[in-house]
Amino acid sequence: MEASIRFYVNGLGFDMKNQWLDEGKLRWCWLQLGAAALMLQEFKTEGHDAWVPKGQVGEGVSINFICNDALLIYRELKSKDIPAKKPFVGNGMWVTGLSDPDGYNLFFESATDMPEDAEYSE
Repeated sequence: MEASIRFYVNGLGFDMKNQWLDEGKLRWCWLQLGAAALMLQEFKTEGHDAWVPKGQVGEGVSINFICNDALLIYRELKSKDIPAKKPFVGNGMWVTGLSDPDGYNLFFESATDMPEDAEYSE
């Protein structure tokens, strides 16, 4: 949870709007950036309400944010040395992506009239 908070709050700029502490440990929080909101939860691995994933957490999961300017987000991420993928045009949208500490794929997309498969050049 600590690595995710650093990534989403310090790295991507989300604000923590609410949280749940269990025995002094952050187990759940609501994060918001503009109109987008995420809830993160960390389960106990032992005892009541325990959960242990059977495979790699985040594998095969993508979260897509439709935004006003994916290129701006890409430039902001790069300025913070956060490794984002070079933007390209897919389905009429600029797309840039990265992975969070748990392996979830995050994509930021914004509409464009650029041709399909065009790549961003700085």
